[in-house]
Amino acid sequence: MFLARVTGRVVASTLYEGMQGIALQWVQPLDDRGQPEGAQKVACAAIESGPGDLVEVVDGREAAVALPGEPFVPVDHTIVGYVTQAVAHGVDLAVEADPS
Repeated sequence: MFLARVTGRVVASTLYEGMQGIALQWVQPLDDRGQPEGAQKVACAAIESGPGDLVEVVDGREAAVALPGEPFVPVDHTIVGYVTQAVAHGVDLAVEADPS
């Protein structure tokens, strides 16, 4: 499980059976200071979220079983929580950093 920032949406023209209606989003994993860590990933959204949101992401088998109504779909990452506040090192990570 890790914190990430949603950076965009993904549109797939073909989906695995059982994934119809599930939104796909780009997420950027964050370190403990809220800075990007590693490569961006594609995650299924089990909850409503959009670009700029701070979210909780599960990976591995938990990601595959976290989607509502589906016993198992082959996914590696699923957004399972919307984070309203996460303070680390005196910084609220839920507030998106000013890019300038």
